[in-house]
Amino acid sequence: MNKIFASLAVMMFLGGCQSLSQPGSRPPAKEALAPSPAPASPPPPQPVGSFREDTLYSLLVGELAGQRNRFDIALENYAAQAQTTQDPGIAERAFRIAEYLGADQSALDSVLIWADNAPANLDAQRAAAIQLARNGRYDESMRYMEKVLQAQGDTHFDFLALAAAESDPETRAGLLQSFDRLLAKSPENGQLLFGKALLLQQDNRPEEALELLEEHPASEQEIAPLLLRVRLLQGLERSDEATALLKKGMRQHPDDKRLRLTYARLLVEQDRLDDAKDEFATLVEQFPEDDDLRLSMALVCLEAQAWDEAAVYLEELIERGSYADAAHYQLGRVYEEREDPESALIEYALVSPGNHYLPAQLRQTEILFERGRPEEASVRLARSRDNQPDYALQLYLIEAEALTNRDRLEEAWQVIDRALKQFPGDLNLLYTRAMLAEKRGDLAQLESDLRFIIAREPDNAMALNALGYTLADRTTRYAEAKALIEQAHRLNPDDPAILDSLGWVHYRLGQLAEAERLLRQAAERISDHEIAAHLGEVLWARGKQREARKVWARALEEQPDSAILRSTLLRLTGSETF
Repeated sequence: MNKIFASLAVMMFLGGCQSLSQPGSRPPAKEALAPSPAPASPPPPQPVGSFREDTLYSLLVGELAGQRNRFDIALENYAAQAQTTQDPGIAERAFRIAEYLGADQSALDSVLIWADNAPANLDAQRAAAIQLARNGRYDESMRYMEKVLQAQGDTHFDFLALAAAESDPETRAGLLQSFDRLLAKSPENGQLLFGKALLLQQDNRPEEALELLEEHPASEQEIAPLLLRVRLLQGLERSDEATALLKKGMRQHPDDKRLRLTYARLLVEQDRLDDAKDEFATLVEQFPEDDDLRLSMALVCLEAQAWDEAAVYLEELIERGSYADAAHYQLGRVYEEREDPESALIEYALVSPGNHYLPAQLRQTEILFERGRPEEASVRLARSRDNQPDYALQLYLIEAEALTNRDRLEEAWQVIDRALKQFPGDLNLLYTRAMLAEKRGDLAQLESDLRFIIAREPDNAMALNALGYTLADRTTRYAEAKALIEQAHRLNPDDPAILDSLGWVHYRLGQLAEAERLLRQAAERISDHEIAAHLGEVLWARGKQREARKVWARALEEQPDSAILRSTLLRLTGSETF
């Protein structure tokens, strides 16, 4: 981390600060300089900081503090001297330290001193504009950007537009006016066009953004505006035009990785997987060191069920030591598809802690249970808990779920009991135990655990809904159930599971019309056998037996082994089949 701190002598006395040399000051000794050929005439004296003794002392302290990783003291000293001296070199140094530390206010204060005292320095003007934008001072930011634009430097108008994404409509409107003012002076500036189009997109005005870009040739000649046009066309469901535009762009810029990568991803979205594979293959050939592309190629092959091709790219990643965990995990998937579970188990076991660790543990567990080796699964999970204690809780949950899914409820209960001894009061474990208690018919335990969760998290919609539904379905405490479910509904009004519960409690209360309305809403949001069973029962009760049978028939086609559908049919029609 000391890299940001160079020697104070080099910085201060060989031109790091921008102050002019003091008249009569002595030049550096010749022996201190690197040897060079004798010039035809004596070189001009190097700039030397003309600072007071207390300033130099403060800066020395700051440098020494930085070399000892006390960057807070370094920043304090440099920021104070930037204010005192208004020296752009000191201000820049204060800004770099503040930016490194994430000290936003100090970064803003020092960068403004730097920019105002070095008006010809485009880096200073650009940095000031970015910091002002980060602080929501967009109009001031634009003034600094305009200085960069006038000097024909690269600006960051896209950053300004992106920074304003979360601002209020009035701020965005003001910033749009500033862009219009600058575009009047530089109508063909691609960066300005791109920035304004981004603002229009963020303002939910995609048609206007697209029209702006299409009117100017810069949007075809420069990559960023062209890619924005593609995104806008996709958002407007004009994929054919987006594809044509990308193809044209690739002809104009055949070596640009971003265009070809966007085109390949667009082909994936259009489910043209063979064409996407060809594009990614070309990219990998063009950029053989880019392992991001190699991983993308492997994933497209997986999506296209080209298992052998996927395996080649995944094995290359492992050999290169890049994305190894992702590659081992995906290679496990390949072996599963090839019906080689033992090789899949080997690959999953090689996944290290990280994003793919728990999914790999889950797949190992499922394979072992499916192959009748639950004891081995339990041993592996126990060993993983010992080796990776940070994942222990999730590994307990994986084991309990695998047992529950196979109706081994007592063993699942024992797993959760052990987990709660290690993690007492954990809400995820308590919720899991509550769901197990429901399956065991232990409603007292279910209610105790769910009420504990609700006491700790009054806005836990999942717990509120679970308790409310159970009370509605398994008891006659309908009013209490309705209050709980309504509270969950206020928190998540569009959740289909909560709508189902609310419809069901209205049915239990005899409010059939409202029950039907709510259950239809739930069924529109998700296709689920339990919702279908409830909706069909309400329709049956309302004399709409033909429609009820259709609802049940569709649900049984999707999930023919649904216990709740079969029991509902048997109870209402006298038969489990039609």
